[in-house]
Amino acid sequence: MKYSSILLLSLGLASGVALAGGSGNTEAGVGGALGGVLGSVVGQSVGGSTGAAIGAGVGGAAGGAVGARRGNKTEAAIGGGLGAAGGNVIGNKMGGTTGGLIGAALGGGAGGALGNNYGDNNRDDDDDRRSYRRGYDDDDDWHDNGYHRGHYKKRHKHRRHDDD
Repeated sequence: MKYSSILLLSLGLASGVALAGGSGNTEAGVGGALGGVLGSVVGQSVGGSTGAAIGAGVGGAAGGAVGARRGNKTEAAIGGGLGAAGGNVIGNKMGGTTGGLIGAALGGGAGGALGNNYGDNNRDDDDDRRSYRRGYDDDDDWHDNGYHRGHYKKRHKHRRHDDD
Protein backbone atom coordinates (compact mmCIF):
# COMPACT_ATOMS: atom_id res chain seq x y z
CA MET A 1 0.00 0.00 0.00
CA LYS A 2 1.08 3.54 -0.60
CA TYR A 3 1.54 5.98 2.25
CA SER A 4 -1.54 7.93 1.14
CA SER A 5 -3.65 4.77 1.36
CA ILE A 6 -2.48 4.11 4.90
CA LEU A 7 -3.17 7.74 5.84
CA LEU A 8 -6.68 7.58 4.38
CA LEU A 9 -7.38 4.27 6.11
CA SER A 10 -6.28 5.71 9.46
CA LEU A 11 -8.46 8.75 8.85
CA GLY A 12 -11.41 6.47 8.08
CA LEU A 13 -10.93 4.51 11.29
CA ALA A 14 -10.68 7.71 13.32
CA SER A 15 -13.86 9.00 11.68
CA GLY A 16 -15.67 5.82 12.63
CA VAL A 17 -14.65 6.34 16.23
CA ALA A 18 -15.70 10.00 16.14
CA LEU A 19 -19.14 9.08 14.81
CA ALA A 20 -19.66 6.60 17.61
CA GLY A 21 -20.00 9.00 20.59
CA GLY A 22 -21.33 7.82 23.98
CA SER A 23 -19.87 5.32 26.40
CA GLY A 24 -20.95 1.91 25.13
CA ASN A 25 -21.39 3.24 21.62
CA THR A 26 -17.69 3.98 21.23
CA GLU A 27 -16.67 0.37 21.76
CA ALA A 28 -19.34 -0.90 19.37
CA GLY A 29 -18.30 1.70 16.79
CA VAL A 30 -14.63 0.84 17.02
CA GLY A 31 -15.42 -2.87 16.85
CA GLY A 32 -17.64 -2.41 13.81
CA ALA A 33 -15.02 -0.26 12.05
CA LEU A 34 -12.11 -2.62 12.71
CA GLY A 35 -14.15 -5.69 11.91
CA GLY A 36 -15.41 -4.15 8.68
CA VAL A 37 -11.91 -3.25 7.50
CA LEU A 38 -10.38 -6.60 8.42
CA GLY A 39 -13.26 -8.51 6.88
CA SER A 40 -12.96 -6.42 3.73
CA VAL A 41 -9.23 -7.12 3.41
CA VAL A 42 -9.69 -10.86 3.88
CA GLY A 43 -12.71 -10.98 1.59
CA GLN A 44 -10.89 -9.00 -1.11
CA SER A 45 -8.04 -11.49 -1.15
CA VAL A 46 -10.40 -14.46 -1.28
CA GLY A 47 -13.19 -13.33 -3.58
CA GLY A 48 -12.55 -9.93 -5.17
CA SER A 49 -15.00 -7.07 -4.74
CA THR A 50 -17.95 -9.34 -3.93
CA GLY A 51 -15.89 -11.16 -1.32
CA ALA A 52 -14.81 -7.82 0.10
CA ALA A 53 -18.43 -6.73 0.58
CA ILE A 54 -19.38 -10.04 2.20
CA GLY A 55 -16.27 -10.03 4.39
CA ALA A 56 -16.91 -6.44 5.44
CA GLY A 57 -20.47 -7.34 6.43
CA VAL A 58 -19.44 -10.38 8.45
CA GLY A 59 -16.49 -8.59 10.06
CA GLY A 60 -18.53 -5.48 10.86
CA ALA A 61 -21.23 -7.60 12.48
CA ALA A 62 -18.72 -9.53 14.56
CA GLY A 63 -16.84 -6.41 15.60
CA GLY A 64 -20.00 -4.50 16.48
CA ALA A 65 -21.27 -7.38 18.59
CA VAL A 66 -18.00 -7.79 20.44
CA GLY A 67 -17.83 -4.11 21.31
CA ALA A 68 -21.48 -3.67 22.32
CA ARG A 69 -23.07 -3.87 25.75
CA ARG A 70 -24.40 -7.20 26.91
CA GLY A 71 -28.03 -6.63 25.96
CA ASN A 72 -27.34 -4.78 22.71
CA LYS A 73 -25.21 -7.29 20.83
CA THR A 74 -27.85 -8.21 18.26
CA GLU A 75 -28.66 -4.61 17.37
CA ALA A 76 -24.99 -3.65 17.14
CA ALA A 77 -24.21 -6.70 14.99
CA ILE A 78 -26.98 -5.88 12.54
CA GLY A 79 -25.95 -2.22 12.38
CA GLY A 80 -22.24 -2.95 12.05
CA GLY A 81 -22.75 -5.61 9.38
CA LEU A 82 -25.10 -3.57 7.21
CA GLY A 83 -23.04 -0.41 7.62
CA ALA A 84 -19.73 -2.06 6.79
CA ALA A 85 -21.07 -3.94 3.77
CA GLY A 86 -22.87 -0.88 2.41
CA GLY A 87 -19.89 1.37 3.08
CA ASN A 88 -17.58 -1.05 1.32
CA VAL A 89 -19.75 -1.22 -1.79
CA ILE A 90 -20.20 2.56 -2.02
CA GLY A 91 -16.54 3.25 -1.24
CA ASN A 92 -15.42 0.67 -3.78
CA LYS A 93 -17.48 2.37 -6.50
CA MET A 94 -16.09 5.80 -5.63
CA GLY A 95 -12.47 5.11 -4.80
CA GLY A 96 -11.51 1.54 -5.62
CA THR A 97 -10.08 -0.81 -3.04
CA THR A 98 -8.87 1.93 -0.71
CA GLY A 99 -12.23 3.66 -0.91
CA GLY A 100 -13.89 0.36 -0.07
CA LEU A 101 -11.75 0.01 3.04
CA ILE A 102 -12.53 3.55 4.17
CA GLY A 103 -16.23 3.02 3.46
CA ALA A 104 -16.23 -0.22 5.43
CA ALA A 105 -14.60 1.55 8.39
CA LEU A 106 -17.02 4.46 8.34
CA GLY A 107 -20.10 2.33 7.75
CA GLY A 108 -19.16 -0.35 10.27
CA GLY A 109 -18.32 2.21 12.95
CA ALA A 110 -21.46 4.24 12.46
CA GLY A 111 -23.69 1.17 12.14
CA GLY A 112 -22.30 -0.53 15.26
CA ALA A 113 -22.69 2.65 17.31
CA LEU A 114 -26.20 3.32 16.04
CA GLY A 115 -27.25 -0.26 16.69
CA ASN A 116 -25.93 -0.14 20.25
CA ASN A 117 -27.66 3.19 20.84
CA TYR A 118 -30.92 1.81 19.45
CA GLY A 119 -30.69 -1.12 21.86
CA ASP A 120 -30.19 1.27 24.80
CA ASN A 121 -33.19 3.38 23.82
CA ASN A 122 -35.36 0.32 23.35
CA ARG A 123 -34.41 -0.97 26.80
CA ASP A 124 -35.21 2.42 28.38
CA ASP A 125 -38.71 2.29 26.88
CA ASP A 126 -39.25 -1.19 28.29
CA ASP A 127 -38.08 -0.07 31.73
CA ASP A 128 -40.50 2.87 31.66
CA ARG A 129 -43.40 0.55 30.88
CA ARG A 130 -42.41 -1.88 33.64
CA SER A 131 -42.17 0.82 36.28
CA TYR A 132 -45.61 2.07 35.33
CA ARG A 133 -47.13 -1.38 35.86
CA ARG A 134 -45.25 -1.84 39.11
CA GLY A 135 -46.86 1.25 40.63
CA TYR A 136 -50.47 0.15 40.01
CA ASP A 137 -51.37 3.75 39.23
CA ASP A 138 -54.58 3.22 37.31
CA ASP A 139 -55.04 -0.47 37.96
CA ASP A 140 -58.28 -1.58 39.57
CA ASP A 141 -57.15 -5.23 39.48
CA TRP A 142 -54.92 -5.02 42.52
CA HIS A 143 -56.16 -6.67 45.70
CA ASP A 144 -54.69 -8.55 48.61
CA ASN A 145 -57.42 -11.18 49.12
CA GLY A 146 -58.71 -9.40 52.22
CA TYR A 147 -56.00 -10.54 54.64
CA HIS A 148 -54.07 -7.23 54.70
CA ARG A 149 -50.83 -8.86 55.82
CA GLY A 150 -48.38 -6.89 53.65
CA HIS A 151 -45.15 -8.72 52.95
CA TYR A 152 -46.17 -11.60 55.22
CA LYS A 153 -48.72 -12.78 52.67
CA LYS A 154 -46.44 -15.16 50.83
CA ARG A 155 -44.13 -16.33 53.56
CA HIS A 156 -46.35 -17.49 56.40
CA LYS A 157 -48.95 -20.16 55.99
CA HIS A 158 -51.64 -20.09 58.62
CA ARG A 159 -52.85 -23.51 59.57
CA ARG A 160 -55.87 -24.33 61.54
CA HIS A 161 -55.09 -26.57 64.49
CA ASP A 162 -57.92 -28.74 65.63
CA ASP A 163 -57.94 -29.64 69.29
CA ASP A 164 -58.93 -33.27 69.62
